[in-house]
Order: sequence, then structure tokens, then C-alpha cells
Amino acid sequence: MITHIDGKLVEKTPTYAVIDCGGVGYFLNISLNTFSKIGTSERCKLFTHITVNTMDGTQTMYGFFEESERSMFRLLLSVSGVGAGAARLLLSSFGPSDLQQVIVSANVSGLRSVKGIGEKTAQRIIVDLKDKVLKEEIPASISFSPHNNIRNEALAALVMLGFVRHAAEKAIDKAMTSANQEMNVENTIKQALKFL
Repeated sequence: MITHIDGKLVEKTPTYAVIDCGGVGYFLNISLNTFSKIGTSERCKLFTHITVNTMDGTQTMYGFFEESERSMFRLLLSVSGVGAGAARLLLSSFGPSDLQQVIVSANVSGLRSVKGIGEKTAQRIIVDLKDKVLKEEIPASISFSPHNNIRNEALAALVMLGFVRHAAEKAIDKAMTSANQEMNVENTIKQALKFL
């Protein structure tokens, strides 16, 4: 089992990163939290988790900047009805420390604001993980500097996450006009998710 990958950062988007390690390029699906923490460094180390599709045996690799985020991802996967895609969306919408607070405070509506998380799943996450996340030591999230093409990167991320392009564009425009905080790619996507 691959526990981490350390190498040259070849490509980075809000939804994936490619790391060259020993001449092999590894494609890792990432959350917005990891995207923001990678920054612009040439060298990158990501902790990994691999999921296997039971239908066709295909493998998907996920990368996390910190072990605490990987731990939260694995906890989410342990909940019935929460797959890797939903877990990544939850970590992109909240970040590990915020998500921990949402679960501990039993904020069902906060969890339901994430695409694909319904009432029953939100309640199940809270019941299954409330005690477990209290044991996790999760540092507060760190913000990152804004990019020139925030709208384009945010749009690409939402499309890659499965949203219809036209709907994603409208949501991003609403998010950027109604923003009451500094807008960067991460904040733009988080705000846009509320309108989708």
C-alpha cells in the first residue's frame, strides 16, 4: 500500500495534482483544502488513500497535504452511504477543522448544504463520527493567496466535481458578487457550492 508520494509537482488544479516521483507521474484527486496548502512549491509530499471500485476493479488515488485530513477522509468513508466523492466534497466545502466542528455541533443543515448529502446521511455522519472526530487533532485551515484567474479555476473545479457548466457559472457569479470576504479560488468554490 502506498502511504505517501513525495516528488516534483508537475500540475495542480483545485481537484487534482500530478506528482512526478522517480520518473512516474502520479495522478491524485485532492480537496480544496489540500489545493490551498500545496501552494506554489516545486516539491510536494501528499499522504495517499486508494479506493477500489468493486464493480470493475479500477483504483483511484486521493492525496492529502496533512495526515489529519486523510484521517477525516477515512472516517467519512466508514459511514454507510458516504463515498469518496462525497467525502472529498465535504472536505472541500468545510476543510478538516471546520468539518470537525460541524459534526461535533450536530449541524445537520451545514452537512446538507453539500451536494449529495441528504438528511439521513447527514444524521448518520453525526451519529457515527461525533465521538470519533473529538479524538482527532485537526489544525485550523490556512488560507492561500489569490490567483489571477479565480473564476476560471473555480469553474474548472466545479465542472470536474460533476456540476453542469452553466449552473456552475451562475453559482460562481452569484458567489463573487455576494462575497463579504476576500475571494480566492477556495472561497469562491465554497460560496458557489451554496448556490448549487
